[in-house]
Amino acid sequence: MKRRTIFKSAAAVALAIGLLPSSALAQEVTLRLHQFLPAPATVPKHILKPWAAAVEERAGGRIKIEHFDSMALGGKPPGLMDQAVDGVADIIMTVVGYTPGRFPKTEVFELPFMMTNPVATSKAFQHLVETDLQEGEYKDVKVLGAWVHGPGVIHSTDGVTKPEDLEGVKMRGPTRVINDLLQELGAIPVGLPLPAIPEALSKGVVSGTVIPWEVTPAIKLSELVRNHTEFVGDEALYTATIVLVMNREKYESLPEDLRTAIDAESGQKLSEMAAKVMWAKDARGREIAEDAGNSIVQLSEAEVARFKEKSQPVIARWVSEMEGQGIDGQALIETAKALIKDFGG
Repeated sequence: MKRRTIFKSAAAVALAIGLLPSSALAQEVTLRLHQFLPAPATVPKHILKPWAAAVEERAGGRIKIEHFDSMALGGKPPGLMDQAVDGVADIIMTVVGYTPGRFPKTEVFELPFMMTNPVATSKAFQHLVETDLQEGEYKDVKVLGAWVHGPGVIHSTDGVTKPEDLEGVKMRGPTRVINDLLQELGAIPVGLPLPAIPEALSKGVVSGTVIPWEVTPAIKLSELVRNHTEFVGDEALYTATIVLVMNREKYESLPEDLRTAIDAESGQKLSEMAAKVMWAKDARGREIAEDAGNSIVQLSEAEVARFKEKSQPVIARWVSEMEGQGIDGQALIETAKALIKDFGG
């Protein structure tokens, strides 16, 4: 081939490349999202997968998010946060309290009767992340979304109609704060991640658990226990904090436009969507229990007041513990309450 022909060919290739859309040249980014729930559960099916699809669309197909449900990449639920920090997974979803004591300020939203409305509480949590926690206790990861689930419900073998019914009962709790609440109410708390509940109940390791209605179908809880206790009034017995976080180095390595695509579908948008979805799905979980003929007790205002009174030492201990870490716990409680109110709770 003559030298002139080679130059012409090279020029033609360069020209063709220059005419291609920039997105066609960009290398596709694949992100692995790891979490502990089975694929049909509310969070993966109705929150994480729609969120991922929205990110992929906004990124023009240049981002692909692969889903690994039920701990498919290995490890145990309490190790998910470290998987995000270490890059074992690019993105993880977890209950914050699965790593007890590691995110102390976040615990404020799990305190007894703190939550009024889960959407408002989720938006308050996300706001605190953006204004404080991201560069504080979450500095090792990039928080994409922070939210809470709907009102916590007591599910038990023998039923609970008053605080005394919990005396000596082995109850599964999801986090440090909630386990402290169960113990203060007279129960014997057993800390377990959600996937361990069915086996623990069937083997008699526990006689009950606290979780929202939304997730009960995923573990067929209404077949395992026949009694459910709800709390009337504006304030829930408890809620748990949930986050979707990304390996910070991976996030910061992305081109600016891809970070923008992720950000546009995350933050308050994701927080509000996730809270609304989980809260709405509570109805289906409750309906399944009703159809099974299970007992659903709604505590009277007087009994709820007794639960509130008995829970006060949990709050006092938490404030004292925060002071020991150089955190003004009482001020944080007031901030959280004000944020929840500001966001409509």
